[in-house]
Amino acid sequence: MGHAKPNFWNTYVFSIDHKMIAKQYLITGLLMAAMGGFFAYVFRMQLAFPGEAVPFFGVVEPGSYNSLITLHGSIMIFWVGMPLLLGGFGNYLIPLMIGADDMAFPKLNAMSYWTYLASIVVLIISFIVPDGPASGGWTFYPPLSANPDYTGVGAGINLWIIAVALEFFSVLMGGVNYLTTVCNMRVKGLSFMRLPMMIWMQLIAAILFMFSVGPLLAGSIMMLLDRTAGTSFFLPAGGGDPLLFQHLFWFFGHPEVYVLLLPALGVVMEVLPVHARKPLFGYKLLLWAFVAAGALSFVVWAHHQFISGMDPRMVMPFAALTLIISVPFAVCMFALIATLFKGNISLTTPMLFTLGMVAEFLIGGITGVIVGASAGDIYYHDTYYIIAHFHYTMVPITIFAMLSGVYHWYPKMWGRMYNETLGKLHFWLSAISFNFIFIPLFQVGQMGHHRRIPDPTEYEFLVSTMPYHKIATYALIVLLLAQFLFIFNFFWSMFKGKKVESNNPWQATTLEWQCPSPPVAHGNFVEIPTVHRGPYEYSTPERTEDFYPQWEKS
Repeated sequence: MGHAKPNFWNTYVFSIDHKMIAKQYLITGLLMAAMGGFFAYVFRMQLAFPGEAVPFFGVVEPGSYNSLITLHGSIMIFWVGMPLLLGGFGNYLIPLMIGADDMAFPKLNAMSYWTYLASIVVLIISFIVPDGPASGGWTFYPPLSANPDYTGVGAGINLWIIAVALEFFSVLMGGVNYLTTVCNMRVKGLSFMRLPMMIWMQLIAAILFMFSVGPLLAGSIMMLLDRTAGTSFFLPAGGGDPLLFQHLFWFFGHPEVYVLLLPALGVVMEVLPVHARKPLFGYKLLLWAFVAAGALSFVVWAHHQFISGMDPRMVMPFAALTLIISVPFAVCMFALIATLFKGNISLTTPMLFTLGMVAEFLIGGITGVIVGASAGDIYYHDTYYIIAHFHYTMVPITIFAMLSGVYHWYPKMWGRMYNETLGKLHFWLSAISFNFIFIPLFQVGQMGHHRRIPDPTEYEFLVSTMPYHKIATYALIVLLLAQFLFIFNFFWSMFKGKKVESNNPWQATTLEWQCPSPPVAHGNFVEIPTVHRGPYEYSTPERTEDFYPQWEKS
């Protein structure tokens, strides 16, 4: 395929090269993470020092508090997690890992990024229109969000719904591209059962998103009609049912957790074997476990609705399914531990973030079992215990795994090494401060603090939670300041970092390390490789040594 003569615009802005589009997703997602992190800083300062002016923001009114909660949650899920893990890593790695020069549909790939960027523009506009920004909660439950007469949910939430829909269309376009590319453009010898786990995780995530997003898109259109056209799908006054939207949202919302989790685990399952100098344990078992988890993710949604007044006879099946779906991920954790067992572990920055992701995610999983049982959920629902559990699930996925991947593939992306000392300092500050944020919030939740209360001092029984809120807030400030180390390291190393002496500085075994570092634009491999054996195919020591010669030497 011919390409226009390279210039600034078609190289860096309107590129159809999958690597540049991946970098656009990466940098844009990181900018949105900074916005979401700033919103978290503002409402945490309000909780720790209620009524006082927040530096760089001002006094936080109750309506502003609700808007900050709404925007922080939706930005970190929809505009950070999915673009980074799917748009960034998916775009960059899929062609490289299967031996292709680009995606199957390069122009559709570019369109997916620009649709994502358009959704950000619409989102930002929703901040400044009358009755903006949106303040209906990141799950935008009706009747609050469906009734246009409620204060703070006017044009802002209309634009917010449109922005979410645009972002979903962007992910759908990417998913179609991923599936088509992997099915049709694998290099000779790379069968499906030889694919790296990262590719499988991207494929399963794309399929889950395609099958789950329809109900929520339909629900969003119905809500927009309730707000603008006088319908009553979700408004009780007109015969509608607010609980219908909860079912539509969580039928999408629970698979969405795995849409984020599976690519994150894909990163972990690529980084951990390389830096432990051992093949991934149980490749086929893991693959079928994740297929089972993806299927089960469609039948557990109502465990988010135990206090909604649902029929008690439906509680036990959903609670049981919640426990069953934890089995595949327990298998994954044991497989990762088995991979580490007797490995020659190198505690590089990507390995530290990988181990941190596994450790923190285990806490999220264990606390999820507690709230997955109706007896626990009835007490903890909508308290800070849920917030702590949710963040122990999502932050390791969207932040720790993402950072592990960025550090691991940094030399491939830019042809230079990052500063290892700054990287390790970044990890330790992030890991320690993260735990100091959310471990106190478990206690705050057990003390009964509801997540929608912006001023704990207004309630006598919550005054005793203030020391915990202060600890969490100070720790959040440390966590946010630590990210400046990453930002400096990322951009400084891009131009001043040590040039890599080899295309494969980690001595890894997947195909992306066989092309130049960084790969050339509009073409990845000098010679198209042929795969004779997959990275997980071994049955005797001789075959393992044959496939991992550089690991034997080390």
